[in-house]
Amino acid sequence: MSFYTLHQYLLAQGKSLEQLHAWLAAEWLPAAGGRPVLILEGVVTAPLPQVLVLTGHDSHAHYSSMVLHEPAELVYESISVHHLRPTPYSPLLQAAATGASPRYFEYRLYQAANAAQMIPLHERFAGPEIPIFHRCGIHPVLYAETTAGRNMPNLVYLTPFASLAEREQAWNTFRADPEWVRVRTEHAAAHGPVPKSIEIALYKAAAYSPVR
Repeated sequence: MSFYTLHQYLLAQGKSLEQLHAWLAAEWLPAAGGRPVLILEGVVTAPLPQVLVLTGHDSHAHYSSMVLHEPAELVYESISVHHLRPTPYSPLLQAAATGASPRYFEYRLYQAANAAQMIPLHERFAGPEIPIFHRCGIHPVLYAETTAGRNMPNLVYLTPFASLAEREQAWNTFRADPEWVRVRTEHAAAHGPVPKSIEIALYKAAAYSPVR
């Protein structure tokens, strides 16, 4: 994919969540034309309820062609749109196999102090960190830089887990991994506090989401 858009819907209570899911299933997915789409409902995030819609685009022409008309009954508190560019080390986001159960997805945003500090952050991920992730049971499906959105510059990545218990076990294993402790210590000594801040939120994929 050339780039992704991340739409964040902050919703009113009541029927707004049900109405949004119905519209996304009926209108958004056909407009995506088979490009990867991941639809997530907030589980541990603020505020609630909220929905994230991650959509892949192979060109700006495709993004511009997605003209969607919201029904009058669809009500939300606000919507924000972010543009994400996948990193060279990001896997290709792919639809789930038929019958696959929706997974939990952890959203992480690592903000750097400036663009220069993004370089060692990417080098750490592309070098030693991802193999350690995989050894510990952490398998992100997307790594991307925000090219238009909030808290820039940053690295965003999404990791699926079958359960919240599996997520906790994987991160506990990672934090205790001797190689990671060494990499983290050496990286901090060489580059200082990178990232300067971390944002974490948990979602669950919608049952109709192609990527789930």
